[in-house]
Amino acid sequence: MTQAKQIGKRFAFIFWGLFLFIGYQFFDSHLAKQRNPNQNPNSFVSGSQSVLVLQRNRMGHYVTSGQINGYPVTFLLDTGATDVAIPQQVADVIGLPYGTPMRVGTANGNATAYRTEIQNLTIGELDFGQVRASILPGMKDNQILLGMSALKQVEFSQRGEQLTIKQYN
Repeated sequence: MTQAKQIGKRFAFIFWGLFLFIGYQFFDSHLAKQRNPNQNPNSFVSGSQSVLVLQRNRMGHYVTSGQINGYPVTFLLDTGATDVAIPQQVADVIGLPYGTPMRVGTANGNATAYRTEIQNLTIGELDFGQVRASILPGMKDNQILLGMSALKQVEFSQRGEQLTIKQYN
């Protein structure tokens, strides 16, 4: 094989490698926006209330970015969850204390969870303050289930593909 053909093959290999890398970056970002269309939550303050408007994701769920104790996290709104449910790996990074162990019923069956307290939970302009939560060692995903221990503080209504959440200050 001539030297020119070897150089040509190397450039073709480099070209296709870069093409695949750039394609992956583009589509990964696109898929992330489909999983969480509320990465920058649309919220505002109107008089004595804070308002958050969420778009439904392609699976029909409401997923949004927010913070726990200043740490960025992703929430999945779950009105069927009693507490805010936090995967163990996320709780460890945030530094949440493990409280009393307890048995809980989850979609995957019964599990052991640990009671904890979130000092500050925020989503956009909504500030939930101190919230009761549970640390679940068996949760595989890094999404946090935003349960009723937080959602009981707000009023929400759904119309079409949007969920509007209002918090009265």
